[in-house]
Amino acid sequence: MRFDVPARLSRNHLFTLRWVFCHHSLNRSGEQRCLALLESCTTPTHIHQLLSHLTKTGLSSNLLIITKLISICPQLNAMEIAESMFFQSPIRDAFLYNTIMRGYAQLGDPHKQKSIHFFSLMIKEGVTPNKFTFPFILKACAGLLDINLGLQIHGFVFKLGFYQDEFVGNTLVHMYGCCNGGIDYACKVFDEMPHRRNPVCWSALIGGYVRNGCSSNAIELFRRMQVDGIPPDGITIVSVLSACADLGALELGKWIDMYIERCSIPRTIPLCNSLIDMFAKCGSIEDARRIFDGMPERTVVSWTAIIDGLAMHSHGGEALELFLEMRRSKIQPDDVTFIGVLSACSHAGLVEDGCRYFDSMVDDYGITPKIEHYGCMVDLFSRAGLVEKAFQFVRTMPIEPNTIIWRSLLSACKIHGKLKIGEQISKWLIKFEPNRCSNYVLLSNIYGSMSQWSDKAKVREMMNKQGIKKTPGCTLIELNNSIHEFVAGDKSHPESREIYKMLDEMGKKLKMAGYIPRTTNVLLDIDEEDKEDALHQHSEKLAIAFALLKTPRGTTIRIVKNLRVCDDCHNATRFISKVYYREIIVRDRNRFHRFWR
Repeated sequence: MRFDVPARLSRNHLFTLRWVFCHHSLNRSGEQRCLALLESCTTPTHIHQLLSHLTKTGLSSNLLIITKLISICPQLNAMEIAESMFFQSPIRDAFLYNTIMRGYAQLGDPHKQKSIHFFSLMIKEGVTPNKFTFPFILKACAGLLDINLGLQIHGFVFKLGFYQDEFVGNTLVHMYGCCNGGIDYACKVFDEMPHRRNPVCWSALIGGYVRNGCSSNAIELFRRMQVDGIPPDGITIVSVLSACADLGALELGKWIDMYIERCSIPRTIPLCNSLIDMFAKCGSIEDARRIFDGMPERTVVSWTAIIDGLAMHSHGGEALELFLEMRRSKIQPDDVTFIGVLSACSHAGLVEDGCRYFDSMVDDYGITPKIEHYGCMVDLFSRAGLVEKAFQFVRTMPIEPNTIIWRSLLSACKIHGKLKIGEQISKWLIKFEPNRCSNYVLLSNIYGSMSQWSDKAKVREMMNKQGIKKTPGCTLIELNNSIHEFVAGDKSHPESREIYKMLDEMGKKLKMAGYIPRTTNVLLDIDEEDKEDALHQHSEKLAIAFALLKTPRGTTIRIVKNLRVCDDCHNATRFISKVYYREIIVRDRNRFHRFWR
């Protein structure tokens, strides 16, 4: 601060100037001291002590100190103090508003609504948002999954002219990518960006595609990113690995693993966890184990990913051995870990071990079972043929069983011949979920197993009356860095003529090897020959035929099915593996099926 001193001053004037100068110096030194004290605050108690000090030194209205204090409150779980200081401040500028909005945006989803509240207050008080305001508030919209609110905020961005700002644009893409129905908006913002897109923006859209179930688009965008010469960061890689896991794109996943090595991208724990998950879901449990074994440090997520992967591949014994090793490593399992452990017991038929681990989860770790844990137990009993025990378990559950559990029990009834119980469950499911296709399909299969063809035909009539169509089977296969998609009975593939020729050849060779089509699974009311044709054109058979055409003899075939593999396709794939001397790995929505001669 500068003071202009006249040539001649009275004693009173000199005294006043000395007092002002000393007061200013004291305030400056006091401010610096308080800012230093803020750096050492590690608990809410420390903040309360600092507030007392501010009151004593007359700095309780210092805007800089208030803003700094509010900025440390989220990490100390002290947002009540932050709010109190905010409303006590005589001046509330955009920087102060941004600080408290960022604080709430950083916390869990229930707190993000508070960010929206303060943004509304900011507008009401006539404080103009700046370009730093919108990334905070858009992240809150993303956390709340509120696309309508996001659209309103986008309107403010456009009105105030911040749509050209790089950081605001990145956050808009992220926000739309997080919200249901927002991916088209995310693409539009991405395509219309006036500046060169940075890796954060590419990563936001790739992540948005993955969250919205558009994994093929995510991989296509990743390849476009490479063509444009944009180096992906670790976050982008994690999103692309999720897309690979979803599609079963093992070759691309392996390429990314080598790319990480070649470009010396740090193998952080989240990145390694994503690699484990990707390799496990793409059918290469050996590579998943390699990544896990090479990790110098592992979290509960790392252990859970490999245990769950081994369970999916029916390596139940190995999964349980790893769980014991995890406990010896003093890593505390969580509720998700136990889902993997119980699933491992289920696939390995270890009923007693499963019951013991279920009890241990409650007694030793204090974890309250969720619906997923009860579902694992029902699956455990059902796979072991203990259908009555599974049924009794469901009836005595302390929480209401969901339709997934009832459908699991229903499938067990069909497999193990408890058809009357299955019929009762099917009718109840149709009454509870009249528009769900799978309920009708399961009931139809039950009637087919009971040779009640008239009742099976009635199910078809019910579906037609309700306007319900069976979800088409869809199978993906990755060949030569491309994802090929096949739908049951579809002839849209460019090489469909050759594929159907191969299907005919397969059909003849399989019958010669002893294959008999299981036509009870066909829902349509048609004759046996047409039923065989319908089974012949299931999506996994089309994908396998394509693979036989396009890959050398002896190459492993890997496919991903969107539905559960039907009995006939499971049986047919076993014969194809034997006749064509191929290892075939099929991932359906439940697990992996490995066929080798």
